[in-house]
Amino acid sequence: MILLKDINKTYHNGAPLHVLKGIDLHIGRGEFVSIMGASGSGKSTLLNILGILDSYDTGEYWLNGTLIRNLSENRAAEYRNRLIGFVFQSFNLISFKNAVENVALPLFYQGVSRKRRNALALEYLDRLGLKDWATHMPNEMSGGQKQRVAIARALITRPQIILADEPTGALDSKTSVEVMQILKQLHDEGMTIVVVTHESGVANQTDKIVHISDGVIGSITDNPHHDASPFGQGGAIK
Repeated sequence: MILLKDINKTYHNGAPLHVLKGIDLHIGRGEFVSIMGASGSGKSTLLNILGILDSYDTGEYWLNGTLIRNLSENRAAEYRNRLIGFVFQSFNLISFKNAVENVALPLFYQGVSRKRRNALALEYLDRLGLKDWATHMPNEMSGGQKQRVAIARALITRPQIILADEPTGALDSKTSVEVMQILKQLHDEGMTIVVVTHESGVANQTDKIVHISDGVIGSITDNPHHDASPFGQGGAIK
């Protein structure tokens, strides 16, 4: 599904900063993987490359059997819209659109009719327990509700991969449990999920932990007995 071979990335903002140094990584279809590291370790840069939001300098990135390199912005957007759903720490909701409109937005770019995309958005909000909040604006929602809207938006294009960048970073511990339970449910349904985090409690929810430090993968740990609830007891998503 995802194969990285000797990926290097350097930023040239003043002095060169070598952020990724020869990354080799394979993520199979249906895996639930966390990329764990401290701030500045290169984990977010790695996720941006996986999400075709950033380019790499040397090496090879194969996604679903296709070499991802030197794509035009239109082609990159096409791959992102078709294959990848994103979940961000800061939710990235549009403040002047309500929950349904935020969730439906990716389908707008696919040319789906307004009636159809809003109906699908309602279905996904209902699935995540937010049907009653469909017409509410982001500033009327809690952090957990906003993150569930963001997950619904990520799912509406039926992507093959979910990339989540610190998805619990802005949430309290109980809500963090709920969000991780949603991601685990999606994994149980066959979704490939990659979570970037600096929290061991989040990483321990996943099946494989990739430890990255100073732009190098230090170790990859299989985690077959991952914790049920590392943050303490939390309510399940209905």
